[in-house]
Amino acid sequence: MRTISAAAPAALAGAAAAWFLVFFLHEPVAAWKAASSGMAVWRDVLFPALLPFLVVAELMVGLGVVHFFGTLFDPLMRPLFRVPGAGGFIMAMGLASGYPVGARLTARLRDQGWIGRTEAERLVAFTTSSDPIFLAGAVAIGFFGDARTAATLAVAHYGACLLVGLAMRFYGPVRDSPRDPEPSPTVPNAPESANRRQAPLVVRAFRAMHEARAGDPRPPGRLLEDAVASALRLVFVIGGLVVLFSVLMEALRAAGILRALEAAVGAALRVFDASDAANVWPQALAAGLFEVTWGCKTAGEAAAPVADRVAAAAAVLSWAGLSVHAQVMSLISRTGCRYTPFLLARLLHAALAAALVYTLGGAPTTATGASASGLPVAAFDHASDFPGGTPAAVAAASTATALLLAGTAFAIVGTLRLGARVVFGRRFL
Repeated sequence: MRTISAAAPAALAGAAAAWFLVFFLHEPVAAWKAASSGMAVWRDVLFPALLPFLVVAELMVGLGVVHFFGTLFDPLMRPLFRVPGAGGFIMAMGLASGYPVGARLTARLRDQGWIGRTEAERLVAFTTSSDPIFLAGAVAIGFFGDARTAATLAVAHYGACLLVGLAMRFYGPVRDSPRDPEPSPTVPNAPESANRRQAPLVVRAFRAMHEARAGDPRPPGRLLEDAVASALRLVFVIGGLVVLFSVLMEALRAAGILRALEAAVGAALRVFDASDAANVWPQALAAGLFEVTWGCKTAGEAAAPVADRVAAAAAVLSWAGLSVHAQVMSLISRTGCRYTPFLLARLLHAALAAALVYTLGGAPTTATGASASGLPVAAFDHASDFPGGTPAAVAAASTATALLLAGTAFAIVGTLRLGARVVFGRRFL
């Protein structure tokens, strides 16, 4: 019995691959069009957006900049998120460049033994987010036709991301497993001597960067070559996964599986809510389950109140799609990190982002006017578009608001601590 249960995943994977091959042979034109569509997304959007960020990130790791920020942000990141100070740099790069840059940098730190497994799992959980260009340009303007939607999406998506980070600080033991490699003495996470701790934080940050660069024998030319090669390898892996999932979605659509999934989600939602929200969530979640772009596009074009459409888009952006999940897993699987914490964090991120949209009450409705580009412009109507009277919505909104306030308080205290240590070289809070 145990042998059968152990062989079940491999059997299911083999059956899925065989079904995928049958679809290729039976619908070659549809498969080719889907692959071409995925290739166009990778060529026109992902390649130019990701490659520069990845090259710069690799260079900053090699030049010791990560060590600089790691030492500088350690007094802030450890009390807030229970991750090393280098997590501040990873969080900034992840928010600026989108998925999967945060996972890539986390994997680099983990490979070199700078962070433990639990710390890496915490980092990946809240540094995987959409980039602002895609959120504002493609989703808000392209799919919703109103740039003002970007503000609501950004606050909900990135605010929920920080809340996930605060929640993940309670994940795992206080200390990582003894099996995890200990940090090197040259990295900012290693224990410092008493004399080093007495120096101002900025001085220690520059010292850590200098020691890290001195420990890397590669000349600048070799460093640049390695950075470009590493970034290109990752971008091509991402491209292959995007094309694969584009064809997979077309196969699921042709087999009627997507429609069945929409029906199942819709039936589940109608048990709790019979309002117009049930018109957008099934379609958006079914499409966004696999690919974030199609999920957001479906939410933007659905016939439902804008508040529900924006909430669905925020949830899809935060879930990120199984395509991004596969990209992240390809990066962290070799580091010993587990997928389950990342999966649970994505579910929490999606739920919090949707709740924050309703909490903010500021998504534009399909009311009046037109934008300069001729796209519909919306007015703000909190009373009609937000189901504030629904008990579930009120509970979710109240919880998200409380968590956001708690996160703000943590951030203020952490910032004061960091400022005191930078200016005075000592701890006051």
